[in-house]
Amino acid sequence: MTHATHDLTGDVAVVTGGSRGIGAAVVTALAGAGASVVVAGGSEKHGRALVDELGPAHRYLPHDVSCEQSWDELTAAVRDDLGEITLLVNNAGVLDPGHDISETSVDNFDRHYRVNQLGVFLGMRAVAGAMKRAGAGSIVNLSSIGGHRGYANQIGYSTTKWAVRGMTKCAAVELGPHGVRVNSVAPGFVSTTMIDVMPGEQIDAVTAATPLGRRGTAEEIAGAVLFLAARDCPFMTGAELVVDGGLAL
Repeated sequence: MTHATHDLTGDVAVVTGGSRGIGAAVVTALAGAGASVVVAGGSEKHGRALVDELGPAHRYLPHDVSCEQSWDELTAAVRDDLGEITLLVNNAGVLDPGHDISETSVDNFDRHYRVNQLGVFLGMRAVAGAMKRAGAGSIVNLSSIGGHRGYANQIGYSTTKWAVRGMTKCAAVELGPHGVRVNSVAPGFVSTTMIDVMPGEQIDAVTAATPLGRRGTAEEIAGAVLFLAARDCPFMTGAELVVDGGLAL
């Protein structure tokens, strides 16, 4: 079944951390638009169940986004099985609120950096060469409302999500002359297990401050990713879609 608007037939897509939450919704949307989708990392149990449900054109591969060798192995495995990667969604991320800046540990800061920032860099670097040679390709990076607003006790997380915005724009400038588009999506507060690590009163307060008066859904974020990924969106690169119910206004 192809999506009513966007056709990704023939595309080979990789979605990092695509086993649950926003990532799983993105995988489902891309598969529905005709792409062959690789779920890279995340929960193996949930990832394999998802690709089994979607059909034989899709794969689950174990993956560590923060490891250069893991990216080399992933791209080689996908190339041998499905062909060159034409679409990358850097979705994998961690949110582990600590204390205020005076008490935030280096380990906490570094964990956010290695997954949320280094992982995005390594992902873009891993696919950029083949996309340049092909003269086409699309990369969508997941930033966050935390990359547009400051939140207490989240300096590690927010730092990396601001960085994703900047890396996206740098990559768009570099890869644009080769026909490769690089964009980002910044979700607001979305009803997934990721926000369960935050205090309930903070979640309620942010929801109440959202002009649309509710949290978003994973499917709504996936719709924005699909829009940016699609070939019928050829003149958008370096763009940021903030999907937050108006929270950043």
